[in-house]
Amino acid sequence: MKRNRLIRLGMVAAGIFSAGALIAGCAPAAAPSGGASETGSVLPLVIFMVLIFGFMYFGVIRPQRKRQKAHTQMVQALKKGDKVITAGGIFGVIESIAEDSIVIKVEGGQTLRVAKGSVAVRQER
Repeated sequence: MKRNRLIRLGMVAAGIFSAGALIAGCAPAAAPSGGASETGSVLPLVIFMVLIFGFMYFGVIRPQRKRQKAHTQMVQALKKGDKVITAGGIFGVIESIAEDSIVIKVEGGQTLRVAKGSVAVRQER
């Protein structure tokens, strides 16, 4: 699913880049001796750059910040007894919580100390 999204984002970026190149290509090649029309040839480039920045912000930066904020809130809400899955794929139940790490008990009865940030998912009971 992530791959499909990356492909779509790439296609949209290519479309925006092509549109910007088309707009920049439509600008007059040489301006008359007046200096006022020079800003007219720069305007499509500025619009293109604003479109690219908007695409990057709303397509990449903003969703990543939302995911990061949700993960931080989930990690802060962890408590003893929660079932978790780490980023490494280890399933366990939280035994104790420290400031920057947690101790999880895995199926065989062993305990592991992992970083709080490595908890990927908190499972529902």
